Amino acid sequence: MSYRKLEICQKARDLSVEIHKMTLQLPKFEIYEEGSQIRRSMKSVRSNIVEGYGRRRYKNDYIRFIIYALSSNDETVDYLETLFETGSLKDNVLYENLHERIQRLGIKINNFLQVIEKDNKKF
Repeated sequence: MSYRKLEICQKARDLSVEIHKMTLQLPKFEIYEEGSQIRRSMKSVRSNIVEGYGRRRYKNDYIRFIIYALSSNDETVDYLETLFETGSLKDNVLYENLHERIQRLGIKINNFLQVIEKDNKKF
């Protein structure tokens, strides 16, 4: 099986593309500040899932990278909220849609992590 078949990886990929597109609509000064930060944090979610999957034979590494993905997901929520609260992101519908989807991704990553941790106790 490939990491591409993991639902959390697919959702992280879709969100990283949408976050990237959203940041291109931000005010010019914000594209290189918070815009850059939120792009990197969302891409980090995806990258950590992929890297963790690549290390799945080493359960502790796998767990660690999924925890990194979850942390980066939380960081992305914080950047999104900051962009909205400061008025840099003005589209309320876009904000609500992204916020909800990132939150759901965090729940899915957490559930995935719990399964890996549970399986790890068998070793």
